[in-house]
Amino acid sequence: MFDVAPTELLLVVVVALVVIGPKDLPKAMRFVGKWMAKARGMARHFRSGLDTMMREAELEELEKQWREQNDAIMREFPRIDDIGTSNAASSTPAQKTEPATDAEVDEAAAATPSETHAIPPKDGPLP
Repeated sequence: MFDVAPTELLLVVVVALVVIGPKDLPKAMRFVGKWMAKARGMARHFRSGLDTMMREAELEELEKQWREQNDAIMREFPRIDDIGTSNAASSTPAQKTEPATDAEVDEAAAATPSETHAIPPKDGPLP
């Protein structure tokens, strides 16, 4: 941080020895050392707080991008379950209280578009 040559440091020590005196110099050095430690601690705390805020902001931005992409994917490729229930609900005006038979389930499956989530491989149909 500071570029202090040994000769400059020696000059500072000599001036401090003359101004403060040999009796009070150790006390002054302890005081300066404690002050420097507090200043470094505060700088470290400030820096860690800034790092935490930047990390949280980056995480929020990544979550926002993830939500946008997830919504786009879900709009492009809706779930088959959602399509089956929406088609069945819109085709029947009143809901039945009895469970659906196997034939009704097969008809509902045939009515749903088969292209959602069913992309054939480039080599040909599945075995």
